[in-house]
Amino acid sequence: MVQSGSQGAPGGGVADLKARTEALRQAASLPGAEPAALLQAAFTELAAALDALAAADAKAAQSRRADASAGVHAERRLLHAVFQQAPVPLFLLGRDGTVRRVNTTGGEILGSGPGYATGKQFTSLVDLPARAAVQTHLAAALRTGERQQLRCPLLTRAGAAEHTLTVQPVNLRGESGQMIVIAEPGPAARAAAAPDGKAAGTNGDQTAGTVSAMTRRLDLMTAATRILLENITYSEQVAVRQYARLLATELDAWVIVDVERDQRLRRQLVTAPQTQQAQGLASTVAGVDPQPGSAPHQVHESGSALLIAHAEDTATLGDGPDGTPLLMLLGVTSLLCVPLTDGERSYGVLTLAAPAGRGHFVLADVGLVEELGEHLALAIRIDRLFRQRTEVANALQASLLPRHVRQMPGTQVAAAHVAATTDAEVGADFYDVYPARDGWGLVIGDVCGRGEDAAAVSAAARHCIRAFAHQDADPVAVLRGTNEIMLAEEFGGRFVTAIVAHLRWQDDGLHAELACAGHPPPLLVRRDGRIRPLDGGGLPLGIFPDAEPGVQRVTLEPGEVLFLHTDGLTSACGPDMVYFENRLSDELAVLAGKPPAAVVTGVRELVEEFCERTFRDDITMLALEAGEPVKAARGVRAR
Repeated sequence: MVQSGSQGAPGGGVADLKARTEALRQAASLPGAEPAALLQAAFTELAAALDALAAADAKAAQSRRADASAGVHAERRLLHAVFQQAPVPLFLLGRDGTVRRVNTTGGEILGSGPGYATGKQFTSLVDLPARAAVQTHLAAALRTGERQQLRCPLLTRAGAAEHTLTVQPVNLRGESGQMIVIAEPGPAARAAAAPDGKAAGTNGDQTAGTVSAMTRRLDLMTAATRILLENITYSEQVAVRQYARLLATELDAWVIVDVERDQRLRRQLVTAPQTQQAQGLASTVAGVDPQPGSAPHQVHESGSALLIAHAEDTATLGDGPDGTPLLMLLGVTSLLCVPLTDGERSYGVLTLAAPAGRGHFVLADVGLVEELGEHLALAIRIDRLFRQRTEVANALQASLLPRHVRQMPGTQVAAAHVAATTDAEVGADFYDVYPARDGWGLVIGDVCGRGEDAAAVSAAARHCIRAFAHQDADPVAVLRGTNEIMLAEEFGGRFVTAIVAHLRWQDDGLHAELACAGHPPPLLVRRDGRIRPLDGGGLPLGIFPDAEPGVQRVTLEPGEVLFLHTDGLTSACGPDMVYFENRLSDELAVLAGKPPAAVVTGVRELVEEFCERTFRDDITMLALEAGEPVKAARGVRAR
């Protein structure tokens, strides 16, 4: 047993050793202290502690007496205290390089408690390029039993910092193959740990750091919220790219976004930190989808965040195209993966990968990045809902507004549609040209309101009109039948305005019989520029069971144009609060004698200029010009 004050340790007993160690700690905190001299003294005291511990183990094996055993345990406790309080970072490693114990100073440079590194490979605390060399020196120390020394960057809380590592094989408690690693910080690491010659980690520094971290968090959350608010296009791609740029800049990390598509997790975007010009490398990583077993894949399957402060396994991110682990390709040593979830569904994974110079992620980063991941998931959800609704709306719009206007023999027909600019909802205007019994049919209509429901009512009305026209060409009968269907279906209280025309050729021209259900009246444009407003009248469809449409018959001579439109045209308003209705007849008079395509195009250009391209409602126009009578067209039946 080694007694206090005995010759069991060089230069005195354990008590003396403890006193000298405390003196070294005090000297290190004084202004003007010489780190090199103090470190050399600490090495000497450490060697004394190891010798004392070995002597204590030898004497314990020779004596079984209870008092001797108690003394050995007391000596060990003292030596453990010396290890813990040593002013240099110390790591006790097992034969396989696993960290068994870290002293207080070692935990401080890692930015964590001493117990954090326990059980990890020591090489995971070293920057990637130096890990192989460190592994070699550890193996050499075990093989030769001799001290090894090398310089390499350790992954400290402030990032990769140069240290001199001394590896000393030891035999503790009769177990061979253990090692003590002493980490001497280089000049840059010492300066970062104690700026301006002051000891780091004071209460003032910690308070300032906490305030700075909170301010940065608030700024980051504000910037992320602004991205959502300003994403007026509801674009998933735009939101993801803006988020990635923000996080890469503010958190100084690689940002990897993986999104689930077709029931598979696919890589959508990779953004490099602001300090790195690595677009080619980002493209390489972006071309590799997450592999099963990789960190993003695990997070997507579990739905839980994953923090790897010091990445030991280089396969954590999977392999690149040439087989090189992506972790090594990017040069990152710390990972934080969070699910992109809105609380109901997971859309993918957001991964932050920290380069060695940045420092590792900590628990405080997890909550922040989880919130950002939730925001991004909401942006993705909104975009997909918006796109889904847009696809439905486009399909409905396509059914209401044919891509190509069908041409009636002996006529020219043209149409134009201008969507409202002040409302993103789909409009409910519709028109159609179709063959009917003993001639042709033509319809233009509108449904009150906007959106998918209104468009669905328009589609139903359009198809009803076409179906009834195949059975009975009389436009009055067509509108009556459509009104009955709408009343029976009860389309949410929506009503339809429409004009249905039946056209057929006779010897004196093109005869048109028009029935109006509360729709703006059409205009007849004569070749000499005279404008004849036709009758409107009638009640909208879907309100009253006995509503009778207004009826008018007119014959179109060659060159005359029948012009129909929805109320969006006449209600279009300019900046001076004047309605386009007051100008419509004059503008049509100027366009008289021109073909229908030129008429609708001319009116469209004029109303766009008049309203400065700001429209509160959809505008739909349909123009039909009569040509020379077509004898062969008589008796045309619906097909």
